[in-house]
Amino acid sequence: MNSPIYFPMFGDNFSIDPAKYFEVFGFKIHWYGVIIATGFILAVVYALWRKKDFGLTEDNIIDMLLFAVPISLIGARLYYVVFNFDNYRNNLGDIVKIWEGGIAIYGAIIFAGITVYIFAKVKKIPAGALCDVGSLGLFIGQAIGRWGNFINREAYGSVTDVFCRMGITLSDGSVTYVHPTFLYESLWNVLGFVLIHIWSKKHRKYDGQVFLMYLGWYGIGRFFVEGLRTDSLYLFNTGIRVSQLVGIVAFIAAAVLLIVFKKKNKSDLYVNKKAEIQQDNIKEAI
Repeated sequence: MNSPIYFPMFGDNFSIDPAKYFEVFGFKIHWYGVIIATGFILAVVYALWRKKDFGLTEDNIIDMLLFAVPISLIGARLYYVVFNFDNYRNNLGDIVKIWEGGIAIYGAIIFAGITVYIFAKVKKIPAGALCDVGSLGLFIGQAIGRWGNFINREAYGSVTDVFCRMGITLSDGSVTYVHPTFLYESLWNVLGFVLIHIWSKKHRKYDGQVFLMYLGWYGIGRFFVEGLRTDSLYLFNTGIRVSQLVGIVAFIAAAVLLIVFKKKNKSDLYVNKKAEIQQDNIKEAI
């Protein structure tokens, strides 16, 4: 249901009442879908803008997305279903009803990563280069996409009295104040994007380095934010939150690999190797 969302830090009576959809020629257009689509489009625009910095072409990115996007959606759904299987055990047909909600970003990242790896092998392109530009795009998509949770009044945290708390209206009409975890994660992604984008311009040493930084940054942020949420997926019958476990493992793995590959130099970059080949070809032609 639609109901006001209160933000006391802007004044005791400050509230927003975002509608979940708007109508165009009688058709309902849900804001959640518009927000997700906007995040995706901006991520693609960014990737295309930075393509040359990673030695890639427009065709490389577009062709990769044609495979990675649908497969990542399947992965996002399967991840959610596996760790929430009790809700589907007696209604297996509901598994395909993705339009009713129920996807998880880590499932999308895992399946997209596998797809990119296979695609890169077939096309003889370093998977690291594709993952680098793709991960920066992911920061954009995730930062914007989390606002879909705000519109849907979901993915919020536990009850709190922190200064940035938000008030949501419960089914009985009462208002309770909770952590705006959608906002925490969105801002964390924005900060990560800005810092790593700037850093990647001059300091990237090898393909896959930016991707490892993304995994570490997002992993540690998600670990803490997930601990505040009230709608977490749990590791079957344990009390372990799946996203917290995946987040901390991703952070540790990324940190270890960044240290291991610390001594690599820029000659290992695909974009530099490609430039050297082009220069050699020009010399031969002359």
